[in-house]
Amino acid sequence: MIIVTGAAGFIASCLVKQLNEIGIDNLILSDDFSSIEKNKNTENARFLQKIHRNELPLWIEKKAQEISFVFHIGARTDTTLFDIATFNALNLHYTQTLWNVCATHQIPFVYASSAATYGMGEYGYDDEDESIIEKLKPLNPYGDSKNDFDKWALKQKSSPPYWVGLKFFNVYGPNEYHKGRMASVIFHAYKQIKQNGDVKLFRSHNPQYADGGQLRDFVYVKDVCSVLLFLLQNKVGNGIYNLGTGTARTFLDLAKNTFKALHLTERIDFIDTPADIRNKYQYFTEAKMKKLIQAGYTKPFHTLEEGVSDYVKNYLLTEKYC
Repeated sequence: MIIVTGAAGFIASCLVKQLNEIGIDNLILSDDFSSIEKNKNTENARFLQKIHRNELPLWIEKKAQEISFVFHIGARTDTTLFDIATFNALNLHYTQTLWNVCATHQIPFVYASSAATYGMGEYGYDDEDESIIEKLKPLNPYGDSKNDFDKWALKQKSSPPYWVGLKFFNVYGPNEYHKGRMASVIFHAYKQIKQNGDVKLFRSHNPQYADGGQLRDFVYVKDVCSVLLFLLQNKVGNGIYNLGTGTARTFLDLAKNTFKALHLTERIDFIDTPADIRNKYQYFTEAKMKKLIQAGYTKPFHTLEEGVSDYVKNYLLTEKYC
């Protein structure tokens, strides 16, 4: 059996779909399953059982001999929330509990970290030197909780036999309908265009960047899941890896490609970045992908043009799920 946590959420539900597509349906889905909107993500999934996240550690203890792999994708991901206790409980301590259970029973463990751990990028975005992780300064409690676990994992003498942490960069794609403010900029751009005919992007408050010129490494969720499947099927070196495309693109590029996918004339305006995130705003992220490529992952990533076109035409316009 393979366990997927956060299974009703965005990335994990797309992973479940890709696992089903290659004939794997001996899946245990774990989440809190309390959201009707999120549960739509798994309506057509094939799986063995759903387990509430609070019950999962004990369930693994009882079923350890039957479990072959754990994908721990579930997390609290709201970067505007400043409840440190919540992040520590769900992203740090809960992940430590799963790690320890998998270490005890020698179960392979792949978990979701985040590019939010890099903060303002003072130390770059290179994952080859893991000693840098101790120096990183995330910009919010969410990033802190992810980085705190990464630091903890690297210090453990007892670990799963095979483990990988993945620093997800800016993931977008189907099944993020429930995420509200935390949904991707592409999702919000599409909604704005359909409702008002225009897109509003954050104005730059950094003189080094033009309005709309802020750069992010936008990675399509299908590529994220492809990497996760690769890690299931191919054992790489234990450690923490970046997961982006390796190419930063501007928000202006993103907005223009959303209009293009809809065959509409561009109408782009700029608004001030909200005050609650203005001083904690990343103006540039770009994953260095050499480590994962050298580990054997060579499949091309979707370009922004390809990803936005597929997402808009085949999912957003049809309100389709993975």
